[in-house]
Amino acid sequence: MKMFCRTDQQSICYLCSVDEHKGHDTVSAAAERTERQRELEVSRLNIQQRIQDREKDVKLLQQEVEAVSLSADKAVEDSEKIFTELIRLLQKRSSDVKQQIRSQQETEVSRVKELQEKLQQEITELKRKDAELKQLSHTEDHNQFLHNYPSVSQLSEPTDSSSINIRPLRYFEDVTAAVSELRDKLQDILRDKWTNISLTGTEMDVLLSVPEPEPKTRAEFLQYSREITLDPNTAYTYLLLSEGNRKATYTRQQQSYSSHPDRFTVWSQVLSRESLTGRCYWEVDWRGTEFRIAVAYKNISRVGSSNECGFGYNDKSWMLICSTTSYAFYFNSIRTPISGPGSSRVGVYLDHRAGILSFYSVSETMTLLHRVQTTFTQPLYAGLCFYHDGVTAEFCKLK
Repeated sequence: MKMFCRTDQQSICYLCSVDEHKGHDTVSAAAERTERQRELEVSRLNIQQRIQDREKDVKLLQQEVEAVSLSADKAVEDSEKIFTELIRLLQKRSSDVKQQIRSQQETEVSRVKELQEKLQQEITELKRKDAELKQLSHTEDHNQFLHNYPSVSQLSEPTDSSSINIRPLRYFEDVTAAVSELRDKLQDILRDKWTNISLTGTEMDVLLSVPEPEPKTRAEFLQYSREITLDPNTAYTYLLLSEGNRKATYTRQQQSYSSHPDRFTVWSQVLSRESLTGRCYWEVDWRGTEFRIAVAYKNISRVGSSNECGFGYNDKSWMLICSTTSYAFYFNSIRTPISGPGSSRVGVYLDHRAGILSFYSVSETMTLLHRVQTTFTQPLYAGLCFYHDGVTAEFCKLK
């Protein structure tokens, strides 16, 4: 059994090679073993590469777990400090209001008691005068009556009672109304702003302040610039990555990428390694006849030629087609033609929380090409797509 029939994939003897297996593709068992040994080594190399990739992915995921835990612990600690300060501030304001009310109460009560004491003294004086007048009225001697009357009939000036203004339970109603108004405003703020504390994917955006306005100048956009690199594990096999994985070129030569479940198998596309949330801005320089720039969710399909894999042809990606003469925007296979100045540089602005995605033609000035207003439910990834040989695109270094 020193021969091997490749046609029937079985070991045979020399006689069978000229009889039962005549005309088949036969080689020596040693030669077939050598060929299969070479394939085995290639398979082992691929497996070892996949093991390294998986171990690297596991390490990255562990780092992400640690980063998420540290970020969550810090967020809890910071938020507790902020709420403690807020509670302390409210308690301080409550104490101040209480002290002011008690101080005003003391002033008002002192004023009222002082007036009350004067009135009580006047009542006592009037009662005494009334008794004297009563006694004088019973005097039988006319001359004695007339003699005593002038001194007895004189009355002192009455106490001014015009300041007496009885307002039952209304002395401090203005304070109560002011505190009630403050409570209502705080409730409105908490109700309206609480929606700004939201979880997006695995990242949390804590935004207690009013959202900032959208940038207008390139200098303002650059404040949100992100350095983006491409993920080789997602690259189509005919895309050559270079410049530290910031540049992609569509070639006719297949690249020696290892097998990976994240790789696009038919569509000539590649995604960024970095996930994008919050406010981000990046620019891409491109050369060629046509180029496509996109953002997509990580769970976009990778295997096959269906629209579920192509940027802009499903509900998991948004794409702008750029050519030397025109633009077009695609989402969920719906095409929107766009007019704008041609440029070899395209800028992309993302405000993930606000659901804003904008594309700009960048030259000496920035021209808005298309703006999307939607709701993003997952972190996004920057994407590049190619349709013609020789086209290149590179993420620019903006810092």
